[in-house]
Amino acid sequence: MRYISTRGGMPPKPFSDILLSGLSPDGGLAIPEAYPRISADELQQWRGMGYQALAFEILSRFIDDIPTEDLCAIIERTYTAEIFGSDDITPLKTLEPGFHILALSNGPTLAFKDIAMQLLGNLFEYTLAKTGEELNILGATSGDTGSSAEYAMRGKKGIRVFMLSPHGKMSRFQTAQMFSLQDENIFNIAIRGVFDDCQDIVKAVSNDHAFKQKYRIGTVNSINWARVVAQIVYYFKGYFAATQSNDEQVSFAVPSGNFGNICAGHVARMMGLPVKQLILATNENDVLDEFFRTGAYRPRTTIETKHTSSPSMDISKASNFERFIFDLTGRDASKVAELWSAVDKGQAFDLSGTSQFEKIKDFGFVSGSSNHAARIETIREIYQKYQVLVDTHTADGLKVGQALRDSDAPLICMETAQPTKFSESIQEAIGQEPPRPKGLENLEDFPQRFVVKDADVEAIKAFIVEQTRG
Repeated sequence: MRYISTRGGMPPKPFSDILLSGLSPDGGLAIPEAYPRISADELQQWRGMGYQALAFEILSRFIDDIPTEDLCAIIERTYTAEIFGSDDITPLKTLEPGFHILALSNGPTLAFKDIAMQLLGNLFEYTLAKTGEELNILGATSGDTGSSAEYAMRGKKGIRVFMLSPHGKMSRFQTAQMFSLQDENIFNIAIRGVFDDCQDIVKAVSNDHAFKQKYRIGTVNSINWARVVAQIVYYFKGYFAATQSNDEQVSFAVPSGNFGNICAGHVARMMGLPVKQLILATNENDVLDEFFRTGAYRPRTTIETKHTSSPSMDISKASNFERFIFDLTGRDASKVAELWSAVDKGQAFDLSGTSQFEKIKDFGFVSGSSNHAARIETIREIYQKYQVLVDTHTADGLKVGQALRDSDAPLICMETAQPTKFSESIQEAIGQEPPRPKGLENLEDFPQRFVVKDADVEAIKAFIVEQTRG
């Protein structure tokens, strides 16, 4: 398995060469030369496998330059009942026949991102141990990626984490979860701006190749292919749990801001998973929904990006979307480079009326958006009808999923986080606080360690240099 860039400017590389690198040298994203195809016999063999065995079958098709024994050990160390609460790792909650939630938020930070990030932390540590090098991870978060990354990397030898977040724009729980970490290798930087400002800084530093090389800058954002590949596993796991036979199809409803999670579903479908629909759900920041409905991709400015009650999706430039457009254009790297030369300047592109946009239906995508009133009502309805409490992002997925689902296929909604991370909205929906996991009852009162910076690339570089030398 070799990896190329969505923009065509990178020679094919093995997995370990792209694991630590973030953006490709040409500014594009790493993507497999071809997706592995899973035969009907292989799919049948996988049904009934435990999470670790299934993860090995899938990950080994994308990671073939780490010895089998070592990859097995990394997977076994990552996906344990101790870390994720049960051997199932991602248990299926059935609300009623044909209507399910895939529980993805049982990891250390109570968010689906733990599933990929715990693997990433162990892959990073393994790779760095082989070379004796250090890594400075630069990331951006709108809520959950940051804490998932920090909890996965805290105390790991040779790794520092510099995590950018929009100052004052996350929930109090999300903020406290990150800022209360006191580990010396964790640096929280609150940026005066929105998530897209944070993400732009990460991309700008990644595109400064001299700085990136000198200070060993890596990324844990969903532009990192290992994040996507780890998430592919639970699409297969959810499918097997919700069906009796591989003759059946399912639909997945996926709350989406940065297009990472649903990108994994897209790859799973391309590999041969029987997926009828990939239902993309946005909040009021509906850039992706607008594209799938109209063909116009129009990234919003900082001022246009709304602060909502599902803040992890308050994103107006979706990093992973480039990978999908690469596939949609028939893997035409020059076309992608042309389109993103506009996007990187803050401009839009429009594929409506083109042969490419007509192919959207061939990839199974449909989309819709939600808003505050709809998500509060959905939280209330799901709680009253099924006695199941969901967070605001999962509510967006449930609302859009139920509206757009094909009645012939079971619907699996991808859970985003545990409701306790968004207690104000839960209080509004059901009139009471969500239960707190043990040990986190007074999280917001813990001492917090962070710095506040302007959205200034050079200031962030200087901070990294200062901490690296210190």
